[in-house]
Amino acid sequence: MKKRYLWLIGAGWLLSGSVMALTLDEAKQQGRVGETLSGYVAPLKQDNDTLALVKRINDGRTEQYQKIAEGNHIALDDVARMTGQKLVARAAAGEYVRGINGQWLKK
Repeated sequence: MKKRYLWLIGAGWLLSGSVMALTLDEAKQQGRVGETLSGYVAPLKQDNDTLALVKRINDGRTEQYQKIAEGNHIALDDVARMTGQKLVARAAAGEYVRGINGQWLKK
């Protein structure tokens, strides 16, 4: 009986990794999302986890961009574009960025 419970606990532990939420860094490293010059991430993969992450990240960025825009009396789109240029430039080797031509490039 004890072995059965230990097996169930072990199986649950192994499966719990797939249940955990995907992080932005993980998604970038796995080639699921990339940075764009617009200041927002875009999905390269169209699975539910990736799309949910993109929405969550972009919603959070929009809130932050809005605060910065209001505090500096500039347009939200301007803040997003300035940030997007920095994020694309800072992308790590192996991560994807969308270039000016709209094509994905692997840094």
